[in-house]
Amino acid sequence: MSNISKPGPTLAEVAAGFLVSLPPQDREKAQEKVYKFIRWLGLHRKVNELTPLDIDGYTEQIMPSETKPVKSFLTYIHKKGFSKTNLAVHLRVKKTSHKVSLTRQNSRAQTTLTTQGYAKLKAELANLKSQRSDATEEIRRAAADKDFRENAPLEAAREYKAHLEGRIQELESTLKSVIAVDENQGISRIKIGNTVELYDLSLGKQLRYVLVDPREANPIKGRISIASPIGKALLGKEKGQTIKVSAPAGIFSYRIEEIRSSNHEEYSIR
Repeated sequence: MSNISKPGPTLAEVAAGFLVSLPPQDREKAQEKVYKFIRWLGLHRKVNELTPLDIDGYTEQIMPSETKPVKSFLTYIHKKGFSKTNLAVHLRVKKTSHKVSLTRQNSRAQTTLTTQGYAKLKAELANLKSQRSDATEEIRRAAADKDFRENAPLEAAREYKAHLEGRIQELESTLKSVIAVDENQGISRIKIGNTVELYDLSLGKQLRYVLVDPREANPIKGRISIASPIGKALLGKEKGQTIKVSAPAGIFSYRIEEIRSSNHEEYSIR
């Protein structure tokens, strides 16, 4: 367990180790779900910085059938000593009926993004497409090594190409159904795209968040999903109101200090 006291590795680094540890048939199934999870949290985020609240916020992003590989990954993090807490126990996705599941899937078909988020996704898609030929060439070079028994570079190149193509497909699907919001519309009530300044009544701290679609969420930069517990509690509220957020780690109370447009702020997407 000595890893806990040392500067921890990033989620991307640990995810690579986790996927390599799986049998090939399980690795292919888990790869998409695990990379989706770590993109949401931040690929370069340190594993030992994760909290139960991070995991609770992610529960709104996935269907019950998608939880197994993510739970396995969180358990792996704990067993390897990168986290003192077994965060897997905080991934509690409620079971839904078939009708509710279909409704949730249909709602995902239309994605509401900020104008900046839309532009960032387009830029990311163009960048990933430009990497296709390099990824294919890397596989060709690695395959030139005839010793396939221990050809780690070939396996890594194939995994990267699969991840690349998966992300491209995800972005293309998202951009086909995007509704871009105008962040300059009236801000008497909180809506997606707004920056919200809060006062944490328990800790006495000032906080600032930007409410975004789950696909734009980036906890490291204070961009929280409207599907997260705090995001749901903030939507539609006014300046001066107090909200309470219930999460596995406890109940948190916040007072809304300010609501403003976010269109001039620096933007980052996973």
